Amino acid sequence: MIPAAFGKGGVKRGHNDYGLGGITRWMEIWKPMIAAINGFCLAGGLEEALCCDLRVAVPHATFGLPEVRWAIMPGAGGTQRLPRAIPLAKAMEMILMARTITAEEALRLGLINAVVPLAELLPTARKWADTICERGPLAVRAAKEAVIRGLTLPLGDGLRLEAFLSGTLRGTEDAVEGPKAFAEKRKPDFKAR
Repeated sequence: MIPAAFGKGGVKRGHNDYGLGGITRWMEIWKPMIAAINGFCLAGGLEEALCCDLRVAVPHATFGLPEVRWAIMPGAGGTQRLPRAIPLAKAMEMILMARTITAEEALRLGLINAVVPLAELLPTARKWADTICERGPLAVRAAKEAVIRGLTLPLGDGLRLEAFLSGTLRGTEDAVEGPKAFAEKRKPDFKAR
């Protein structure tokens, strides 16, 4: 089955390699993404949430990859991203047994960052976004890229990537503005240059 779908040239024509219309496959979005989860976060919904860098949910949210119940499997990144987000044994339980988990369990496992009441869901996501927007945008982008690309690299290569990306920031206007604003005890005025 696998050799029929994959060969020297990669995925054969006709096989879906774009997951959820391209949203979850081959993602190289270097701006931070935040998921605000209200309710069921199952199958493709969880696969989309796994593409986000930060996740906040309401107490009644439910998470899972139930596809095997219907003789299909998670096909938009769930089998690859969930085991990178939570312990392998728990990921396998969720994938192979189609087990769902509560928001509190998702928080304990590290799948989400916070559980908040519904009235605080979007304000929390916006607050996180505002906090990130106050940071140096080039540094945020480079840091996210280092983390994401580094996940697939040996440690030594990841450290070299980190050093390279860090080095690209040194000559920027923002890298001058940040320490200068700190020394002058004022809020930095970053320009993404």
